[in-house]
Amino acid sequence: MRKILLIFMVLGVVLSGCASKDISPGPSELDVMIGQMVMVGFRGLEVKGENPVVRDIRDSHIGGIVLFSKDCALNSTVRNIAGPAQLAKLTSDLQGYSDIPLFIAVDQEGGIIKRLTGEMGFPETPSAAELGNSGDVHAALRAGQVIGRTLKSVGINMDFAPVVDVNRNAANPVIAALQRSFSDDPRIVSRFAESFIDGLHSEGVLSCLKHFPGHGSSRGDSHLGFTDVTDSWNPDELYPFSKIISDGKADMVMTAHIFNARLDRKKPATLSRKVIHGLLRRKMGFEGIIVTDDMQMKAVSGEYGFKEGIYRAVKAGADILLFGNNLIYEPGLGSKAVANLKKLVREGKITERRIRTSYERIMRAKTEMLSAASRS
Repeated sequence: MRKILLIFMVLGVVLSGCASKDISPGPSELDVMIGQMVMVGFRGLEVKGENPVVRDIRDSHIGGIVLFSKDCALNSTVRNIAGPAQLAKLTSDLQGYSDIPLFIAVDQEGGIIKRLTGEMGFPETPSAAELGNSGDVHAALRAGQVIGRTLKSVGINMDFAPVVDVNRNAANPVIAALQRSFSDDPRIVSRFAESFIDGLHSEGVLSCLKHFPGHGSSRGDSHLGFTDVTDSWNPDELYPFSKIISDGKADMVMTAHIFNARLDRKKPATLSRKVIHGLLRRKMGFEGIIVTDDMQMKAVSGEYGFKEGIYRAVKAGADILLFGNNLIYEPGLGSKAVANLKKLVREGKITERRIRTSYERIMRAKTEMLSAASRS
C-alpha cells in the first residue's frame, strides 16, 4: 500500500510540474526520471546489498528488471530462475530495494521460448505456432491465463509477449524456426494475440507486442548483426500491431533492430524516428510505452556503440531502454546506461522535456498496474 500511495504522489507532482512553466524538476527528480527509462538484467538467484543490481536500483533508480533462466555469456543454465519459491523471494527482494515499484519482466511466450520451465516446476504452454495451427482461439486465451497466473504468483508483472510477427519466411532463424509466430495470416495473428493478451490481463500481467514493425520475414538474426528486411517485408506485417492498438489492448510495443529502407533509408527501426514517432506514434496512434529490444544485440551495439545507441533510441522515441546484460555481462550496466543518458541531457543532445514525456508514460502504466493489483 505504501508504494501505491507513493507512485500516485510522484505522478501527481510530475504532472502538475509539467503543466506549469514556473516549475522545473531539480537534479534529484531528473535522476529518477532518467532511471525509470532503464531496464536491466543481472546475475544471481538471490540479491543482497553487494549485488551490483541493488546499487542500480538504489542509486540509479532504474525502473525495470528483466529475468533469464540461462546465462548466455557463461553458457550456463544458472541465472535468475530455479523454482517457484526461489523466484517469488527474488522478485520480492528486488521490489524491496526500490521506492517506485519495478517492472519485472520475462520472455514467457510458450513452447520453446520460455524462462519458467516445467523442469523448474512451472506449468508449460504451447508455442504460438501450435496455438495458431490448432485454430482454437480459446486455447490462446487459456495459455495467456496460465502464463499470467504463473507470473503473478512469483511477482513478475510484465510478459514480453505475444510475438505478433507474421510468419513470412519459413526459414527465419529467430521467428519461424522457434515457432514464435501464430500464422502467416496477419488477421489470424491479431486474433490469437488478442486472446493471449486477454489471458494475461485477466491475471493483472502486462503484455508487450513484438517485434515492431515486423520481424517475420527476416533471413538473419539481429542478435548477431545487421539484419535487412527491405526486400522481404510486406506492409501487411503492420496489421496485427495496428489492430491490437486500435482495439485498446496494447500495453507496450517492443521495437525490432531490423533495417527496412522502405521505412527509413538510414537507421534500423529501434533508432528510427520515422518508424517509432512517425509510424507507431502518429500514424498508428499508439500512446503506450515503447521498449527497445535488447540494446546489447549486435545490430545496434556493433553498429553504433553504447552511448550513441542510447542517444538515437531516445531521440527516436523509445521510452524504456532494455539491456539484457546476458549476451555480454557487465556489473553495474544499469547505472552505466543511466550515467550516459544523464550526460546526453547535460550536453543538450536530449531535452529534459523528452525525458519527462517517457517518464509520465511509465508512471501512468505503473499506477494503473498497482491500482489493478490493489483491487485483486
